[in-house]
Amino acid sequence: MNRSSDKSSPLSGREFERVLLIKPSSLGDLVHALPVLHGLRRRYPRAVIDWLAGNSFAPLVEGHPDVTEVIRFDRKRYGRMLRDPRIALEFAGFVRRLNRRRYDLVVDLQGLFRSGLMAAATAAPVRLGFRAAREGAWVFYTHHLKADAETTHAVDRNYLVSRMLGFEDVPITFDLAVTAAERERARVLLADAGLGHDAAFAAILPGARWDTKRWSTERFGVVVDELERQQGLKSVLLAGPDEADICSQVADHCSSPPANLAGRTTLRELAAVLERASVVICHDSAPMHVASALGVPLVSILGPTNPARTGAYGPNARVLQAEFSCVPCYLRRLSQCRYDHRCMTAITPDDVVAASAKATTKTDQSGYFPNP
Repeated sequence: MNRSSDKSSPLSGREFERVLLIKPSSLGDLVHALPVLHGLRRRYPRAVIDWLAGNSFAPLVEGHPDVTEVIRFDRKRYGRMLRDPRIALEFAGFVRRLNRRRYDLVVDLQGLFRSGLMAAATAAPVRLGFRAAREGAWVFYTHHLKADAETTHAVDRNYLVSRMLGFEDVPITFDLAVTAAERERARVLLADAGLGHDAAFAAILPGARWDTKRWSTERFGVVVDELERQQGLKSVLLAGPDEADICSQVADHCSSPPANLAGRTTLRELAAVLERASVVICHDSAPMHVASALGVPLVSILGPTNPARTGAYGPNARVLQAEFSCVPCYLRRLSQCRYDHRCMTAITPDDVVAASAKATTKTDQSGYFPNP
């Protein structure tokens, strides 16, 4: 994508002292916004730069050296404010506190009515957002960004901000700012699982939010066995507590049990584990974006979504996706699919194992490999 300078932007030469970046969710979306944070900090090195993030995802950016403060937004609680006057009063107080921070620049990368309303509530004189923001959020912005959501990757779409604010020469950079303590915790977890300091392993993440994004646990089990048989590569199963049962099902299909760390890492410790992996194998999911941001060799198994828009970003990802006329469909439930989930069943364990071997070969680490 061409990120040439927009010299006509009236904002490119302005200096801002108090900046709010609004990106509450989801985890993958926060990862996609990290380059904007990096660019803002390079452009305004002495500014206050706060990030408004949802409670569940705030740990990803809390403590980040480029963030002055993370403002937590309790979406689940505030979502009940129309039914509970007390919560409505709490939300009003939250909005007043935003206003008192006296931001002079707000960047809303969420683009929904709620995020646009919060941007407007700050009363910041400059509020950037997408012209095509959903739910009418665009009415709350003073300046608009134009991008084709169908053909532009979310990372490049977000980074259009750089052209308007004058930091388009700052390269797109993902900085998760993994700490030494988090790396030590990852080392201990892996050592306890029988993987020493230099042990090569595949990180397997079989979870995904949508049913239609998930490959079968039986096939993951075959991949675990074949990675060890063909490549001598041990596997580590990873997931949050709510998807630990999926990892258990994968383990049940393996000839010998792999290391299972499901539910045992924090969000940032998960990043520290992925950072050490020889290859990461997953679906279109939040860990895919984390692994991509870390630059780890990655194999992503995709079905109903479009990798050009929200797939792994960067040269180290190998995408496996079947070429059918119905792809991408963006259906979330298997009951909605008329074709027996063929976009995922067409991808075989052999495909994944072969892609893993290529991903870990330094001379051949990128590509898009559709299946018939």
